[in-house]
This record gives sequence, C-alpha cells and structure tokens, in this order.
Amino acid sequence: MNVHELSALFRKLGARNPEAWAHSQLEENIPQLARFLFLRQAWKLVIDKNDPRWIPDMRRIESKKPGGDIGPAISRLLAGGGKENDLTQVVRVMQWKILFGLCQLLDDPADIEKEAENIAWRLFQVDENDRPIVIIGGLGESVLETEPTGQEMRPT
Repeated sequence: MNVHELSALFRKLGARNPEAWAHSQLEENIPQLARFLFLRQAWKLVIDKNDPRWIPDMRRIESKKPGGDIGPAISRLLAGGGKENDLTQVVRVMQWKILFGLCQLLDDPADIEKEAENIAWRLFQVDENDRPIVIIGGLGESVLETEPTGQEMRPT
C-alpha cells in the first residue's frame, strides 16, 4: 500500500491528518493503522460530551448489582442542583483519564513490586492465527489526538 492509498484509508476511517499517520507508518515502520483503530474503538467506550442519555441507564442499575450505588448518587447530585450536562462532563473527563492511564500501562507497568518486576504486558496486532506480529506501542501519545470531537478534551 502506498502513501496515497493509506492516507485515503485513514481519511475514510475518520483520522485527522491522515497523511501524517500514513507517512509515519510507511517511513517509520510504526503500525499506525492498528494504533489508530484501537484508539478509535476505545474512544467509542467514552460517553459523548453532549449526550446525557447514559444517565437514565445508570439510574436503572439494581441496587444490589455491581455499580448499583450509582443511581442514588446521580439522584442526589441532580436533586442538589447539579445539571446532567455537568455530570456528563465530569464522567467524560474521568473516562478519558482511565483510557489514557490504561494506554500508558500497556507501555510501562510503572511502580510494580520488585518481586514481580519481570512482569509486563503489551498490546499486539495479531495475524489470522492470533499470533503476535507487531507491538502496538505509544498509545498514550495519541489518546488526545484521536479524541472524537477534535478538541482534545479542551473546553469549548
């Protein structure tokens, strides 16, 4: 695949600056398409900044189920004058922070006990037989770059 074809694919998949992603993959031998697709899919797990539809779903979680204390907590926040959009912003920022943290963790286990310092993990692109073919690293570097609104989590 040449740079024009790869750029067109990145563009079709929604990448901002598709030429840069394509050049990096072809010239630096970084699996940018795999990185981009992982991050694009991960961002789909983060709530939309202008869509509080997640709130009723969370409020319906039964009190004895995992996470069941979220409904009453949301009710108290809203009863105390909190706005659904403000609550959505708080949750979205926290989701971004956990996404970034998990991406960083895939590259570096950080502060791990000495007895387990030989333990590490990575994200790999795999072949059709699920065998690793290339490490997908540096995800944390591109988390904000792939944020769906293009605002990189900055206020509007």
